[in-house]
Amino acid sequence: MATEAGDEWSLLLWTCLAVVVPVIITLWCSVQRSKRKTHMKDFFRKSKHGWHYTDLFNKPTYCCVCSQHILQGAFCDSCGVCADEECLRPVDRSLPCKDIMASSGSDAGMEHRWIRGNVPLASYCTVCKQQCGNQPKLCDFRCVWCQRTVHDDCLSDLSESDQCDFGEFQSLIIPPHYLYHVNKLRRRHPDEYSKLAVPCGSNWTPVLVLANTRSGNNMGEVLLGEFRSLLNPVQVFDLSQLNPSKALQLCTLLPPGSVRVLVCGGDGTVGWVLDAIDSMKLKVRPVYPRVTILPLGTGNDLSNTLGWGAGYAGEIPVEQVLRNIVDAEVVNMDRWKVQVASKGAYFRKPKVLSMNNYFSIGPDALMALNFHTHREKTPSFFSSRIINKAVYFLYGTKDCLVQECKDLDKRIELELDGERVALPSLEGIIVCNIGYWGGGCRLWEGMGDEPYPPPGKKNLNVVGVYGSFHCAQIQVKLANPVRLGQAHTVRLVLKSSKMPMQVDGEPWAQGPCTITITHKTQALMLYHSSEQTDDDDDETSASETEKNVENE
Repeated sequence: MATEAGDEWSLLLWTCLAVVVPVIITLWCSVQRSKRKTHMKDFFRKSKHGWHYTDLFNKPTYCCVCSQHILQGAFCDSCGVCADEECLRPVDRSLPCKDIMASSGSDAGMEHRWIRGNVPLASYCTVCKQQCGNQPKLCDFRCVWCQRTVHDDCLSDLSESDQCDFGEFQSLIIPPHYLYHVNKLRRRHPDEYSKLAVPCGSNWTPVLVLANTRSGNNMGEVLLGEFRSLLNPVQVFDLSQLNPSKALQLCTLLPPGSVRVLVCGGDGTVGWVLDAIDSMKLKVRPVYPRVTILPLGTGNDLSNTLGWGAGYAGEIPVEQVLRNIVDAEVVNMDRWKVQVASKGAYFRKPKVLSMNNYFSIGPDALMALNFHTHREKTPSFFSSRIINKAVYFLYGTKDCLVQECKDLDKRIELELDGERVALPSLEGIIVCNIGYWGGGCRLWEGMGDEPYPPPGKKNLNVVGVYGSFHCAQIQVKLANPVRLGQAHTVRLVLKSSKMPMQVDGEPWAQGPCTITITHKTQALMLYHSSEQTDDDDDETSASETEKNVENE
């Protein structure tokens, strides 16, 4: 009996150990991993490099200190230095990152800043014109500014007079020596900036990159790193950490009329940046940067109208994006002021919004409101453009059955340039400033099977829809919208009940009110004249109706 009892206790002990020991080991590993992560984060924060830790490099990568192949380690997204965990501190001390501001530099250029190893694939030596980086080891050099590569053996053949001219994108890069001289100026004046810009060339049009890392398919973080590697890191901003008003302050240190701003995000991000530019015009000397778009959002109708496509998913390299910016032409885009005065709120200022794309009331605004509400609750779920559009489709299907916005014509009055418009039985009204609506649909044209007045300059196109199903038919060119007219001033009076509304994809529920839409200002945008990405047959007609080219 004693032996059996001893065996039972022994079995119980080993069972407990088999359960408890793995749990303890797992907890210990978790604590150590957390400590290591905190330590690394603190180290990265203090470093001048833009370190990013990765558990697995997507191509053969070698440490810049010990030359060993690495799987787990960190890389700097600005200068391209790579290191394993043990070599991070030596690398941080011995290899400086890109200098955003430096005294070195002459009218002809500056010295190359070489980094050894991990050169881009399919790169060629600037001396012998043979392929670089084709050996399985740390070899060859790359200049972090001009992106030229050279073999280990060819580096000594470079002449001492060979200077870094910043390479293909020299017209877009802010040189470190320019910022150094600006910092030394006693008198900050546009004329002084123009004098300092003379060595940069007559075609110098520096670009600022403003990326919203929360937009659409979450590509913003990757794009930030790629642009930092090609440009001066001071030109690249993360809008989740710095608002556009502060980022655009760099425009005031550059020659007037020379700056281009690349907005990586959706239509809402573009509107945010344009509002910041408008506010800068009132506070400081005239700042008129040219704005272009890399579409990362869900709808991207403004980007589509300006020829930059319906969405970006990495199908073209960022180098080609920069080339397109260089070749783009400047156009004027009307911006509109939307005033919403609630009924009975006589002593309260009306709600004022800026409109670039469209204003709507009805089923499409209801879909946007439902989508926005659920995205606020679970933002991690809405991380893909495909998922976002699928959710929109589900809400549209639901509204086809419920019809929450029916009898809108009985609850609202519409005036175009002061004249009352008789409304048919509608569920929605859409006021458009641009050619595209609803994620790539040319709303004003409809099916294109009947004559319609072309959009005018500084005029809004006002259409009606019969419901969600009618919206879907218009998007696939099976139906035409109800064209209500064109006007410079639009006034809507919501007499009763609460209705969903949206301006450029930003929805809200609104009670009885008066909505007035008037012209606000014009923004300088960049238009890309190559083929549109979503509809090859009609790109010419859409582009011509939207452009008001300003030859500067």
